[in-house]
Amino acid sequence: MTPNNGLRLLPWTGPDDKPCYLSTDDTAGYLSRLADHAEGVQLELGADLLDHALEVLAAADSDPEELRLLATDLTAALRDTLRVAASRGDRLVRPKGLPAHLS
Repeated sequence: MTPNNGLRLLPWTGPDDKPCYLSTDDTAGYLSRLADHAEGVQLELGADLLDHALEVLAAADSDPEELRLLATDLTAALRDTLRVAASRGDRLVRPKGLPAHLS
């Protein structure tokens, strides 16, 4: 996670899978709302994928290709979830007097 420097980490990446950031004071602006929506969709898809993973792992007849695809999809969902968590964590207001390493 990068320190909060006034930029919002967006829930998508740019060219070469590099992070994208938004610089704005308007948390209700179009791009902020679009990012909020994208984060919600990513988290929802991750929850759905988790349900599917539990079903696949409970099935005794899951084949290696299905498990490999599941691992790939879970990896992508975890990456998205960590990006959302980092973005939201960066936007939390730190209480006065709290050292940076404790936030």
